[in-house]
This record gives sequence, C-alpha cells and structure tokens, in this order.
Amino acid sequence: MVSSLKLHDLIEEIRGAKTQAQEREVIQKECAHIRASFRDGDPLQRHRQLAKLLYVHMLGYPAHFGQMECLKLIASPRFIDKRVGYLGAMLLLDERHDAHLLITNSIKNDLSQGIQPVQGLALCTLGTMGSAEMCRDLATEVEKLLLQPGSYVRKKAILTAVHMVRKVPELSDIFLPPCAKLLREHHHGILLGTITLIMELCERSPAALRHFRKVVPKLVHILRTLVTTGYSTEHSISGVSDPFLQVQILRLLRILGRNHEESSETMNDLLAQVATNTDTSRNAGSAVLFETVLTIMDICSAAGLRVLAVNILGRFLLNSDKNIRYVALTSLLRLVQSDHSAVQRHRPTVVECLQESDASLSRQALELSLALVNNSNVRAMTQELQAFLESCPPDLRSDCASGILLAAERFAPTRRWHIDTILHVLTTAGTYVRDDAVANLTQLIGSAQELHAYSVRRLYQALVEDISQQPLVQVAAWCIGEYGDFLLENCEETEPLQVEEEEVLALLEKVLQSPMSLPATRGYALTALMKLSTRLPGDTNRIRQVVSIYGSCLDVELQQRAVEYNVLFQKYDHMRAAILEKMPLVEHGGSRADEEAKESREDTAPVPTEPQTSKLLDLLDLLHEAPGDTQQPPSLTPSPEGALVRFLDLPCAPPPPAPIPNLKVFEREGVQLHLSFTRPPGTPALLLITVTTTNSSEDEVTHFICQAAVPKSIQLQVEAPSGNTVPARGGPPITQLFRIFNPNKAPLRLKLRLSYNHSGQSVQETFEVNNLPVKTWQ
Repeated sequence: MVSSLKLHDLIEEIRGAKTQAQEREVIQKECAHIRASFRDGDPLQRHRQLAKLLYVHMLGYPAHFGQMECLKLIASPRFIDKRVGYLGAMLLLDERHDAHLLITNSIKNDLSQGIQPVQGLALCTLGTMGSAEMCRDLATEVEKLLLQPGSYVRKKAILTAVHMVRKVPELSDIFLPPCAKLLREHHHGILLGTITLIMELCERSPAALRHFRKVVPKLVHILRTLVTTGYSTEHSISGVSDPFLQVQILRLLRILGRNHEESSETMNDLLAQVATNTDTSRNAGSAVLFETVLTIMDICSAAGLRVLAVNILGRFLLNSDKNIRYVALTSLLRLVQSDHSAVQRHRPTVVECLQESDASLSRQALELSLALVNNSNVRAMTQELQAFLESCPPDLRSDCASGILLAAERFAPTRRWHIDTILHVLTTAGTYVRDDAVANLTQLIGSAQELHAYSVRRLYQALVEDISQQPLVQVAAWCIGEYGDFLLENCEETEPLQVEEEEVLALLEKVLQSPMSLPATRGYALTALMKLSTRLPGDTNRIRQVVSIYGSCLDVELQQRAVEYNVLFQKYDHMRAAILEKMPLVEHGGSRADEEAKESREDTAPVPTEPQTSKLLDLLDLLHEAPGDTQQPPSLTPSPEGALVRFLDLPCAPPPPAPIPNLKVFEREGVQLHLSFTRPPGTPALLLITVTTTNSSEDEVTHFICQAAVPKSIQLQVEAPSGNTVPARGGPPITQLFRIFNPNKAPLRLKLRLSYNHSGQSVQETFEVNNLPVKTWQ
C-alpha cells in the first residue's frame, strides 16, 4: 500500500498532473488515505491530514467528511491543532450546517483562556462564520475583550463586533459604551476598526446615531491631527498621512452630519481644511479629497463649501487618470439637481469629455451634458450635442438622440427652432429615436399653423435627399399628406423651391416601392397619396392606380387601407373630400380627465348626418352583421342648453350610479389590455371605455395599434391613443378612450384588433369581448 503523501509532495504531484483525469486520480487516492487516517484516530497526524484536505477543498473537490475533524482539532489543547481546526471551520462550516453550533463552547472557552494567539483564532472564526445564535451566545465575551490591554486581541474583537452587529442588530446596545473609550486610542488598527463599528451602529440604530453625534468634536480632532501632523509615518502613503483612516472618518462624519445642522457646523472648518491642504498628485490624496467632497454634499454644509466641492470635481475632470474623471462625472451628475449653477461653470469641460475614447466616460459625459441643458443655454448645448450625435458610437446614438428631443421639448425658445432641431436629429440618427418621436413631431407641426408651409417644404427637401431614415420618412409623408398644397405655393421663410405635382406623387411612390420602407412607413405614404387626391388640383387617376395596386398587398394592414380607399373612390367619391380633410389638433399624451374636460368645452362640434354615419359604419364594420335599418345616433357632445340646465340643477341631481368593475380582456407574454368603464352623469346612453395597455416583459412594445368595432345599432367614437410605445418592465402605459353611444340599450359586443411589435416579432390579434358587464349597456 502506498504511504500517504506530505502536503508539499501532494501539491507538487497535483501540479505535475498533465490531464484532469490524472489530477482526479491523485486526489481520490489521497482522500482515501485521509479517510483511513481519520478512522484510525491518530491525534498526531490529524492536523496534517486536515491541512491536505483543506488544500483539496480549495481546488473545488468535496471535503465535507472533514467537518467533524475540525471540531476535534479545535477542542485539542495543542495550538498547532487549534490553528488548523479553526482554519478548517472557516472553510468547511457555515450556517447551513448544524455542526457549526457544536464549536460554540470551544470558542467560548478559548476566548476566556487569556492566550492571545488562541483568542485571535477564535475571534477570526466567529467573525467569519458566526451565525445569529452564536453571536447572541458570545456577545458578552467579545465585549469583555474590547477593553483588553493588548492591541492584537482588541483589533480582532472590534471586527468580530462589526460582524455581530450586522448579523444581530439588536446587539447594538452592548457595544455602545466601549466605542467612546476606544476612540482615545492612537493605534491605527484599533481606530480604523472602531470607526467601522460606529458606522455600523449608526446605520442600524437611530439611538446610536444620536449617541455618537456627541463624539463629532473628537472625530474632528483626530482627522485634523492626521491632516496636519499624522499619527505615524509607517501608515503614510504617497505623502498622505493614513489615507484609509481619513476616508473612514470622513464617511462616519457624513453619516453623523446628515440632516443635523449642529454637527455639520462643527465639521465645516475641518472639511475646508482637508479640501485645500490635500495633495491630489497621487491616488491616495484623490481618494481622501473625493470622500471630502461627498461629505460636504451630504451634510448641511455652507454654500461656499459646496461650491468648493464642485470646483474640486471640476479639477478632477482635468486629471489624466480615466478612473478619476469617471468618478468626477458621476458625482457631478448626482449634484446637478441640487447645485445646478455651480456645476454649470464646468460645462465646457464636461462637453469636452464627450469626445473621450472610453465608452463609459463618454456615456457619463452625455448624461451630465443633457442634465445641464436649461433655458439659457439650450441653443449652444443642442449644437454641441448634435455635433456629438454625428460622430458618437452606435450604442450611444439612441440615448443622445432621445436626450436632444426631450431637451428641445422642454426648453425650445421657438417652435421653428424646435422643428428644425427634431428634423436635424431625424436626419442624422432617425433610426435610433424612440417611436413617440414621430407622434410628437406631427403634433408639434399640427399645432404650429403659421409653420405649416415651412415644415412641409423642409420635410420634402429632406425626403428627396434620403428615404432610409424611417421616422423621418413617416413624418414627411404625414406632413405632405396634410399640407401638400403648400408645396405648390411660394414660401417666404424658405429658399425658392419649384415643385411640380408629379414630383410629389413620384416621391411618395418611391417610398412605397423602396425595400427599406417598413410596413408602417408604406401606410403613411399610401394615406398621404390618398389625401393628396383632395389637396392637389390635378387628375387623380395616377393616385387611383397606385392605391388599386396595393389592394392585393401581402401586408394585411396595407391591403386593408388600399381596399378601403378603393371603395372610397368607387362608391363614396362625393364624401372623399370631407373624409380626407385635414386632421384636427389632438392633445397628445394628456390624461383622460383632461380629454374629458376638453370634450365638455367643445359645445359647437358638428353632428354627422345619417347617410355619412351609416355608410362609414358599413365601410369599417369588423363584425360583419347583416345590413338593416340603423337609428340615427344623436351627437355624443351635449348641447349648451342641456349642459347649463344640468349645471343649474345640481341640488336635484340623482345619486351617481354604482361603479362598473374593470375587465382584463387580453394577455400575452407580459402585454395586458384592461378596460375601465365610466358613465357621465346626465347621459345614461353614453359609455366611456378607457383602454389601458401595460407591459411587464423585458422588451418594449412598439408600433402598438388598437382598433375596435361594435354592432351597427351602436355608435363608436375612438379617440387618439396617448402613444404607440409601451416601455419594458412596467413602464408608462398607453391609454385610449372609446366613446360608445347606445340609446336602445342593446347588448354590447366589442371586437378588438391589436397589432404591435414585441421581442423582434410582429404580433396581430383579433378577438371579440363577449363578457362585458351588464351595466355597460343597461
């Protein structure tokens, strides 16, 4: 039988193995020897065998059969056995094994022996793997050791107390009295451990926080001594006296001075002294200075001191070390809301950081630059950001483009500048903008009536130059469809542009035929062609031919539009001008209450005639009911007289009806559709349905469209949605309002058609809601 190897020989043999199989063979043989030695119970060889087993455990092989041997070695009176036994306990035992509780008595006995090396082993083990039960049982023993004369044991006892407070916060009261005495020590390790212990106590106990605010002058004195003279040269690093201790004291001062003016006032002068006297040519000094800045910003410091802290971060931006520049950008980003004017002074340096080759630095600089935009610098900052957008890496273009659009929306000095800025972003990085950029720009152009001619000409010129940027093409197609008649007229605000009717139609046909055009973009172009049939004075035969071609398109949405437009040409040509007139201004993204309030103010809304209503319902009907006589529905908007009567008759108004319960009608891969119902008082035949679309998945939902249909005896009016994108992980939902007028109280059926893009796939769902509450029609 081959004899057992020594630890040194085992390490050499394992390292000399050429394959993993050879390594496993060596370890298996040696583990067999170790088990046999444990069974024989040789006390003189036990610690050697356990040491080899611990090395095997460090290599990732199972070593659980050595747990009980650790307990035997810890109970041994020999120090060499205790040393290996405690090391094995720290490596092989944890709270998941009940065996760890068996060493509680051994640790207690070793702590009371008075032998410092043994006490140190016991404290290290307790501070590493001590469970909550062990901490409760041994807390008093550790408290006694905190005031022992030897620094060796006190350092380890303090660190063990930190572990106990983290495990069992209710033990905090036991360690409060010794901490004040330990702060008088001059030993580096004891001071560092004591301050760490006080930080743990203050973070977990409000009573401890109030108690240690009394020692702020003592902490200030210690830190001032470190800054001016230093405790010992052996702990100085790069000319900075004990930077580790300085950093811990500054962190503790930050905790004690937070939301406490008296403590903050005590440390203000010291912080100013540290900020001005610390050498930043080395990393150690920069670390101390950075903690000083964080402390100044987190306490109730003076205004001048806060400006000094921001200026220090500004100097960090000029440092050659990328890590220091990154820390400065991150810190300034946190301070930009509270000290905006002070951070603004360093705007040129922040803008220069946009050109950093390091992606993390340029990203932080981009976030800070966007946060610095305000009413006074929006033009200059937008120009800098647009220049960065043209050359920035692809992974930053989406954030940069979205940030520019949000800044322009918040701080635009004029509408024309706002439109020009969005057009520049769409032209430069149109494929990287969010989906709501199209809706926002169309809303902006629609509300700026004086800029219709200017906008359509700018968009037409951009579309002639490039049709690859899909959001730009969509906005241009919409604008040409709405205001294409301005292209044939002269505009004083733009350069002279001679445009022929055939050129406009040819450009839209080019968009329809382009392989780069998305289905949604083709839908915009087809609708624009249809609207131009009423805007342009020429013959509509060319438009008819293009529309008829797409009646057999493979894309269902595009085919449906083309078929409906063909029917409009063939059967309802006399209604075409009224149906295709310019879109009214819609309040984009407003709340439902705002929309309803706006609806109640629109007292002069026209009432559609019976022939138009019935024929449009036939054209857009999704339920395919049998034709029959339909009752002419009255206007959904109450008359001014009725509104006045209801307003003056408030004391006699009937009690409000019982609320109608909400209903979930759709769920797929985290996308949910909920219906909520309200009935305005005084109009029992009118039902308001709010459709709320939420998204709890990891991917956002884009190009969301919800269409609805009801039986012919019921009138349905669909309001514009709040958007077409639902962010991932519970982001802001999309809301849409349906107004249903049901004077005959016929049973309500609702058919919904959903189409959206999710997780890289196009989803289309059509379903009928038959389980609507009875109160929705009775």
